[in-house]
Amino acid sequence: MADEANRSAFVEIQGRMIETTAKLKQVQIQLRNKEGEKKRAYLTLEELKQLSDDTNTYKSIGRTFILEPKSAVMEEQEQKLKDSEGAISSLQV
Repeated sequence: MADEANRSAFVEIQGRMIETTAKLKQVQIQLRNKEGEKKRAYLTLEELKQLSDDTNTYKSIGRTFILEPKSAVMEEQEQKLKDSEGAISSLQV
């Protein structure tokens, strides 16, 4: 009886460990993706800051590029940066 109880408890704990490990890997992948998004947004912002305000900037939508004002592109990148930072902080908790 004691052996059977220990075995069932072990199997239950082992199952929980497998689930937890899978969830941890998933969170690590999400964290890595958000860090990549954050880095791309930051680098794009740094490059946009070097351009003059009258420079034509284009936004990629699928295979199409659409003319956008520099300010709109910068606001979009700043929002992506903030969203990524928020997602990273929530994933790290």
